[in-house]
Amino acid sequence: MSEQGRFTIHLEQQEDYQINVRFDWKRAADLLMDEPPPLGETSGPNASRLLAAAAANCLSASLLYCLAKEEPPAHALKAEATCIVVRNEQRRLRIGGMEVRLIVADELAASPRFNRCKDLFEDFCVVSASIREGIPIKVEVVDGQGRLLHSAH
Repeated sequence: MSEQGRFTIHLEQQEDYQINVRFDWKRAADLLMDEPPPLGETSGPNASRLLAAAAANCLSASLLYCLAKEEPPAHALKAEATCIVVRNEQRRLRIGGMEVRLIVADELAASPRFNRCKDLFEDFCVVSASIREGIPIKVEVVDGQGRLLHSAH
């Protein structure tokens, strides 16, 4: 797969398990993430919740774009994302699956494009399609001077 684009977001630990996320868009507000108890205090969503939200958001935007292009009607779509957390063979928590339900208003369901879009929109969602295929992740741990302490592919 060829690389088409790249972006970097910045995360910084605040206190305990609270992590501030600063996005690469100047107009996008920072986001505070946290872990549920016993580690954190649920002061913000954790990574699993953001992954579910990302998949549901991407699917929602993809369907809206297919149905209405640049001018989707306001309040015409709602979504619910359920993340199923399981333990693997090593008893580590993993995301075992996701269920996304898109609830469209009658005006979207009545669109002449609906029958075609319902068979296409999932394939154009960057996030859910990538999750389904599995995403390779390169991980590095460096110290404050940038020296490599750990690398995994």
